Amino acid sequence: MSEEEDAPDQRDEEPSRIQVFFLFVGGVVSGVLTDLVSQLLSQSFGQRGIVQWVGYSVAGLLVLVAFALWRWRSRIVRRRLQGVTRLHAAAEEAEQWMIALGTDAGGMAAAEWFTLHEDGLRELLANEKAQNAAVDDFARICDALEAWYVRHPDPDALLQLSELLTTTAESSGRRGLAELAAARAATAYRMLGDLDAATTRLGVSSNIAAHGRTAAALKMRRQVERALLHLARADRAPAGSDRDEAVLNARDRLDDARLTRPGPDLAADVAIAINLAVVHLYQYDGEGALEQLRPALARATAAGDLSGQAHALELMGVAAWMRRNPHEAGSRWEHAAHLYAEVDERDGHARCLQHLGSAAVVAGDLDKALDLLEQSSMLRTSESEILTKYLDAARRTSELPVVADDPPRRTPRTWLRRALRRFVGGLK
Repeated sequence: MSEEEDAPDQRDEEPSRIQVFFLFVGGVVSGVLTDLVSQLLSQSFGQRGIVQWVGYSVAGLLVLVAFALWRWRSRIVRRRLQGVTRLHAAAEEAEQWMIALGTDAGGMAAAEWFTLHEDGLRELLANEKAQNAAVDDFARICDALEAWYVRHPDPDALLQLSELLTTTAESSGRRGLAELAAARAATAYRMLGDLDAATTRLGVSSNIAAHGRTAAALKMRRQVERALLHLARADRAPAGSDRDEAVLNARDRLDDARLTRPGPDLAADVAIAINLAVVHLYQYDGEGALEQLRPALARATAAGDLSGQAHALELMGVAAWMRRNPHEAGSRWEHAAHLYAEVDERDGHARCLQHLGSAAVVAGDLDKALDLLEQSSMLRTSESEILTKYLDAARRTSELPVVADDPPRRTPRTWLRRALRRFVGGLK
């Protein structure tokens, strides 16, 4: 962001200020001239007459108009400053709670804060016109809400947020914000399942890419988003060359994202490593996934990122299940479920309970499985076909689920793999 972009534009205020000044000066000058003319007329003709009356009336009128314009301008400036102050205060608070989301230093409190204040923040964004100095505060509130909508999935709200930011970017001429808004829309469309629209929005973001301090970070974000789109396509493709190609493309994009990372960034490292682990899990390479997950877990722990730790542990459980170690898998999922609960990430908590319940179904402990799967169902914010199938199996109303399009070993554990394919982490 350049200094020119950061500096408030005061051109809209200048005409009224100059106008008030000249009207006031005009009134004073008119009064002085009227007095001089009236004195000359009195000396010459012994009367001042209508000239004095008109002159003083004009002078008084000019002064009154100047005073009225000054009051009008003062009210506008005061309202504008109040709006900036309100946005600034909200942006400061939202940004602080955004940083706390998912961490061991207030993750639950941050989730509660966003739950309580989300509607108020959206109303503020809708009603306050982000002009001049307020644009940055407007964008900071959008950033905070995006983090919340990605962590507590709400793609419709995220899409509305991107549209608001696009409008603000156009009205303020902020190219970097337009680039960010398009990338944010891509994330929303992917979450909605519209992969073509997501790809289009990523192209728009690339086309309007700005050059500045934030350019590398946005480029990295686009590469990660492209990787997630490839993984989403792999999930839709039957086993075979199309799926394999999509997974390899995702890996290439994640490697590019790691290379374009703008300096040390623990959060970005964790997110990229977790997504690379997902790539290995698609390839049924549990050892390769663990090579990514171990350093990801260490970095997340060092950063106090409980959400990142939970993501890594959840995938470690899947890798352990692939390596036919159900005891380790269950231990990892229990730990991940506990961490998700600590930061109030209900979807992650629900997934781990689903993994544990599915494993209990496979082990034949249907009473335990039913309890875990029903808890998972209550926590979920959206329906899950896999969860429904395992619930039916736990209630003894259907056979264990199998997957027709998976490779030859069609055991119930393939459903756990399928579940994790639908879990794709993003930049937080």
